[in-house]
Amino acid sequence: MSVSPIAAMFDRISPKYDALNHLLSLNIDKVWRRKTAKAVSRNYPKTILDLATGTADLAIAIARRNPQAQIIGMDISEKMLEIGQKKVKRQGLGKQIELRLGDAAQLPFEEGSFDAITVAFGVRNFEDLDKGLSEIQRVLKDHGQAVILEFSMPERFPVKQLYRFYFRHVLPKIGKQVSKDAAAYSYLPESVGRFPKPKDFLSLLAQKGWVNGDMKRLSFGIATLYTAQKG
Repeated sequence: MSVSPIAAMFDRISPKYDALNHLLSLNIDKVWRRKTAKAVSRNYPKTILDLATGTADLAIAIARRNPQAQIIGMDISEKMLEIGQKKVKRQGLGKQIELRLGDAAQLPFEEGSFDAITVAFGVRNFEDLDKGLSEIQRVLKDHGQAVILEFSMPERFPVKQLYRFYFRHVLPKIGKQVSKDAAAYSYLPESVGRFPKPKDFLSLLAQKGWVNGDMKRLSFGIATLYTAQKG
């Protein structure tokens, strides 16, 4: 399988990925993942697919709240998964979490395989957003839940202005200095800028047949937590 440019980028930054996530977010990313795991656990799912699982932080957080669930974490970056596998083993969760290499646009699962599907900071990286959302819908059971955590831009003064400056000027410089990869941390604000605004993304989900769509802005709108069910 050929490696996509996005996968190659994440392979390159994988050794510094976790440390930079925590540094650049001042550890708030851990709080966001806990909120995501809590949202997933409300329906007591038994089968969960965590797409763009990266180094498995969300999969581990979900496992802690949902000991009844079997979780598959999938990502396009082999190097990220290698780090995630070590974490899963350290946490003693090898029987509950399975990590696989794969693409959200071509999920190797039958229709209706999962009670819940999660994506943290990965939907904006889908090369084909429509295809990725369609695949998520296909492999979810009827009335199954999608829980999506994604970056967004604050809309209120003065957080909007301060965060835009940080996101576009400070964050890429820190990312470049620590990771030694300028492209990766220039890509981050660019990809967030291209992604639909929260209300637009929620409308897109509704257009594609999702029901009971909802969103919760986190940390003044720096991130947004979306939930929706397969109709």
